[in-house]
Order: sequence, then structure tokens, then C-alpha cells
Amino acid sequence: MKQAFCLFLLLIGVSVSYAQQKFTLSGTVRSERTGETVINASVRSVNSTDGVSSNEYGFYSITLPAGDYEIEYSAVGYNSFIEKISLNQNITRNISLPDEVKDLENVVVSASGKGRTITGTQMGVERLTMKEVNTIPMLLGERDILKAIQLLPGIKQAGDGNSGFYVRGGSADQNLILLDEAQVYNASHLLGFFSTFNSDAVKDITVYKGGMPAQYGGRLSSVLDVKMNEGNNQNYELSGGVGLISAKLNLEGPIQKNKSSFLLSGRRTYADVFVPLAKDSAIRGNKLYFYDYNAKFNYKIGEKDNIYVSGYFGRDYLKLDQQFGINWGNITGTLRWNHIFNSKLFSNTSFIYSDFDYNININNPSNDLDIYSKIRDLNLKQEFQWYAGSRHSLRFGFNSTYHKIRPGDVTSSGTTSFNNFYLQDRYSWENALFATDTWKAAPWLNITYGARLTSFSILGEGDFYEVDGDGNVTDTLTYTKGQLVKNYVNLEPRLAASFILNPSSSFKASYVRNVQNLHLMSNSTTGFPTDKWLASTNIIKPEIADLVALGWYKNLAGNQLEFSTEIYYKKMQNQIDYRTGADVFTNDAIESQILFGIGRAYGWEVFLKKKTGKTTGWISYTLAKTERKIDGINDGEWYNARQDRTHDIAIVVNHQLNRRWNLAANWIYYTGDAVTYPSGKYIIDNQVVFYYTKRNADRMPSYHRLDLGATWLLKDRKKFRSELAFSLFNAYGRENPYAITFRQSEEDATKTEAVKTSLFRFVPSISYNFKFK
Repeated sequence: MKQAFCLFLLLIGVSVSYAQQKFTLSGTVRSERTGETVINASVRSVNSTDGVSSNEYGFYSITLPAGDYEIEYSAVGYNSFIEKISLNQNITRNISLPDEVKDLENVVVSASGKGRTITGTQMGVERLTMKEVNTIPMLLGERDILKAIQLLPGIKQAGDGNSGFYVRGGSADQNLILLDEAQVYNASHLLGFFSTFNSDAVKDITVYKGGMPAQYGGRLSSVLDVKMNEGNNQNYELSGGVGLISAKLNLEGPIQKNKSSFLLSGRRTYADVFVPLAKDSAIRGNKLYFYDYNAKFNYKIGEKDNIYVSGYFGRDYLKLDQQFGINWGNITGTLRWNHIFNSKLFSNTSFIYSDFDYNININNPSNDLDIYSKIRDLNLKQEFQWYAGSRHSLRFGFNSTYHKIRPGDVTSSGTTSFNNFYLQDRYSWENALFATDTWKAAPWLNITYGARLTSFSILGEGDFYEVDGDGNVTDTLTYTKGQLVKNYVNLEPRLAASFILNPSSSFKASYVRNVQNLHLMSNSTTGFPTDKWLASTNIIKPEIADLVALGWYKNLAGNQLEFSTEIYYKKMQNQIDYRTGADVFTNDAIESQILFGIGRAYGWEVFLKKKTGKTTGWISYTLAKTERKIDGINDGEWYNARQDRTHDIAIVVNHQLNRRWNLAANWIYYTGDAVTYPSGKYIIDNQVVFYYTKRNADRMPSYHRLDLGATWLLKDRKKFRSELAFSLFNAYGRENPYAITFRQSEEDATKTEAVKTSLFRFVPSISYNFKFK
């Protein structure tokens, strides 16, 4: 009996031990048609609330108690797949999802499967699919990522013809823009009319408006993370398009089927081709065009290793009648190695190169001037993702970036005497350690906590200055090459939580601190190519922002509708603005031309999105306030920041009329920008000089616009697809102001006239797109 009793206890112990055992299901989710990895695919147990999402490289890992499960794999644009799994050991399961197939007699457009994540802790994040971007009517028919994200709540447009954008009170330079992890310093073509991103080469777009994860850093306001397509490793595909001002071509296919692939994509405007045909000789001497190229190669070394190589090269040229010329461009390159150590540990190692430069030529009869500026980064990033168990998922690593900035060289050639001058090159080394843990604390509570520790080292060689309160240089300090000038160390904590109220709604809260050590000096809102990047110095301190946000999220009508509302408050330190009459482009002691202070921004955002059915779209609304307080400006009182806008509304509608016709429209309204108008004038030597008092105390007129679009599917066969895309930008011809200037009236010298400049009225476009598959 005693032996039988002991055996009974042993069996119970073994049973309990087995019941408590947990095993891991892991693998990679790919597209069945192209073989590309699927980002943010959902992997979940059908009969429980347990679930995970695949990472940027399609890898997933979910840990569950031993037992039998029905596992569902799903993703935007793909048919879901369910399989039964007996989990009694660690299992590797690589999944290929078939593309979503729609009934041609009853077209149903679905923007996502399960809707916005209710349980996740991430706040202020927005995602757009390329399908959504491609249906939005755009200026001259160019499918533009940056224009598309500006229709989302909390992201404000800089105006007609501008690719710059503002996020939750931040200026345009406070947005981190990444292309395959490489930083893009100027994301605009044609002086801001179009963005650098060719939509045919883009796979995924994610915008973090506030509480960005700890692996991102270096900017105060937002992160725009753009991932390029990897290339089809199953079949060759050729696609392209021809529009009113540009043409593009995209080629992708396998190098070795199921193992390696490539992507080559190019785009160029061709308006300059027709300029020589103009009758006016002045016009024949002008040029304005851009081109860009994207390339990506990837190779699967084995079951656990993948190599990715991607690059971008883009250039713009502007030439005005042999007298003025400017060219500018970006070069980026990324080499990445993915390694799966085991079912719970994933690694990504990246070597990244970024380069932006511009060159200005001014040609005079007696003297030619060349102005050159450049910023270059070399970056090493190591990141690990550890799926520690069913309740913890950790992400940690480091980032090391070496910056070299050439603020500006001015050289001359000609008969007129001119002293060449060179603004000093600046060197800095930026390092960061980061770690984040996502913890499922309870069935109704998820918490993400972590931190980013940054070190920004300012290095010689060169002169650095001491400046008094009036902007006068009081001392010059000289450093040798590589000598440490100053080091700034900052801790950037991250904390977020989601409280699950029921299966369709949750409440979220977050706090994040961000630090920025690179600053853009600009008088424009467009991200003009001649804007000047500066690194922190012994006087220019890192900008710091603390953001608190609260939000409520709700899925409605059986997940057909998404609703969210968020409020936020942002406190900013070490904000930079110009002294009155500042010269920041030819002055080596830049610290003498700028002032420092604090800022604040707060607002309320509302978002309602319809995701399924023949008619889809969204409505976004933002109520916001953004202010600065800097000694020496506006008598030291709070004043409106340039990007301050009270109201911002966007309505986007897409309707699948039938199999061949898709209709789209968007309407935009926002309060006019804060500007400074003259409050008086006086005359000196018969010249009128305007007098200004309070900064940004006036307003531009409100902006509103309706855009219409239609896509006509011409052919859709097994091997070929073609379509015509029509759009009408500013359909009711609103003359929105691009700029307002002031001049003395020619008829009455005692009066001053305001002159409004508008860019676009009734801009129609047509483009032809095709795809051989």
C-alpha cells in the first residue's frame, strides 16, 4: 500500500509538472505569392486571448501551456489560415499566407482583419497600407506617402506643395524619417512638392506620434518608419506608370527561387525634356527635375539567417537661366543580418549609411559663387528580441552613430575679389543603450516599460565659442581633432499601459521622454534643401520633450469600425529660435544668432475609420495648441509657434463602385498658420521699412480643399494588369494662400497692400499604371 501510494503521488506530480509545462511555437510568416515576409501578422490561439504579432522581419514566437490548439494566422490583405497543433514540444512553423481573393460579383474591400490592437500598449501609432495610399487623390497624380500620413489625426500639413509635416506641436525637423533604418534628412523632391519615397518600392508605413518604442530615438515628436519591399522570390514582376510629370519602373524577382530575390525601382520627372521647345528663350534656359532609385537584395543563408542589402539614391536639379542653380540629394545604404538563435531569441544587426548634401551655383558676369553643405552618418545598430515567456517580451540593444556635418563652404571664381570662407566641419558621436519589456500583468492589464540611455559626444577639431546674453562672442576655445569638447548624457524613460475594459474596448496611458541633439535652422516650413543642420555644442543644448497621453479605443459594428480618441500634453526644453535679424548661414559663431527657451503643446485627437464594405475611409479631427516662451522674443511671454493650428480636419472616402471602377475623395480643413504681420512702417532714404512687434500673433486665412479621384481597371489577367488613374486636385478651385507679403501701394504711398500668392487651382491629372506578373 505504501509503495502504491508513493507511485500515486509520483504520477500526480508528473501530471502537474506536465500541466504546468509551456512550449513555444515560432517561425516566419511570408506571402505565398511573393515569398516576402509579412510584417505585423497576427498569430493567436482561437480559443483563448493569447496572441502575438510578427516583427519587422516576419518572425513570431508564442509560448503556451502544453496542449492542443487551433492557431489562426492572419494579416492585412491576406486570407487567414487556421491549423490544429499539438503543443508538447517547441515547434518551428513557417507559414505562407495566400493573398486575399475577392468575389468579383460582390467586391468587398477590407483594410484589416481584426482592427486596431485593443490589448496592445502602444499609443499614438498609425499604419497605412500601400493599397490605401494608392487610392488617395494626390497632386499631379503622384502617390505620395508623406501626403497620405498628413490626413491622419495629430499630423498636420505644412501647406500646398510642402512635404514637411508637424506632429503634436513639433516642428518639421523633430520628425525622425527612416527608410530601411537609414535616416533621411531631407525627404522632399521639387522644393517640397513631392516626397523622396517611391510608392512602388514601399512595403510598410508606420508612424509613431508620441510614445515611440525605446529602439527609436534622436527626435522629439515622431518617427516615420518606412520599409522597402524585399522583392518577389517566386516569380519575376515588371510594373510601372506614366503620369503628367513623371514616369516610374519597378522590376523584382528571384535570384534563386525561395532563397534570394532582388528589387530595382526608378522614377524620374520629364518636364525638363519639353523646356527646350518653349518659344521664350528665358524659359528654355531653365531646368527643374528629379530622379531617384531604390534597390534591395536579400539572401536566405539557412533556416536561421538572412542577409538584406538595400539602398536609395535621389537627386534634384534646379537651374534658372544660367544665373542660378541648385542640386541636392540623399544617399542611404543598409546592410542587415537577421539571426534566429532559438525559438525565443531573434537578432538583427545593421550597418547603416546616410548622406545628404546640396550645392548652389550663382553665376555673375564677374564672379561665380559655389555654396556647398553636407551631413553624413555612419551607424551601427544591434537589436535583440527575446520572447521570454507567455507574459514577457523584451527588446534591447545598442546604437552607435558618427555624425559629420559640413555647415557650408563658399568659394568664388572670377575677376572680382572675393574671400572664400568655410564654416567649420563639426563632428559628433552619438551612442544609445535601450531596453523595453512588454508585460502581460493580468488578463485585463498590459504594461510596457523601458528606457533609452543616450550619450552625445561633441568632438574637435575646431573653434567653439562662449556667448553673452546679447549674442556677443566673449571667448573662443580651440580643440584638436578627436578631442572631447562636451558630452551630454540623458536618460529617456518609457512607460505605457493598456486597461482592457472588454473584448472591443480599452483605455491606454503613456509617458515618454525624448531627446534631440541635431537641430535644423530654417525660415521655411517645407524642409527646403538649403536648411542648415546643426549638432549640439557647448552652448546649444539637447532639446528635451516630455509627453503624457491618455486614450480610449473602441471597435464598433462587429469590428467594421474603429474609433479612438487621445489627449496629450507635451513639455519641451531648450527650444531654439532666431534672434531678430539673425544670420545663420554665413556666421561661424551660430550660437550668437539664436535664442533658447521652453515650449508646450497640448491637444485632443479623434479618429473614426470604416474598414470593410464597398465604402471605406476615415474621419480625423485634431484640436491643438502649440506655444514657445523664449527670453528676447515677445518680451519673454508665451507666443504661438509657427506650426500652431487650432483645428485640423480630414475626411477620406473610398468607394468600390464595381469590379472596374474605384472612386475616392478627400476633404481637408485647417486653421491658418501663425505668422507675423507688420504693425507699422517708416521710411529711411526713401525706402519703406516695415515694423514688427509680437511674433506669430497673426493668422493666415483658413485652408480647405476637396480632391477627387477615380481608378479605371483596364485589364486584370493572370499575367498582366493595367489601369488608368484620374484625379482632380482642389476640385472647387479654392485659392488657398501659400504666402502673404506686404508692399507700399503704388497709387497711395500712405497705404500698405497685402499680396496673396496661391499655388494651385483645379489641377487635373491622369496616369497609366501597369504590371506584368
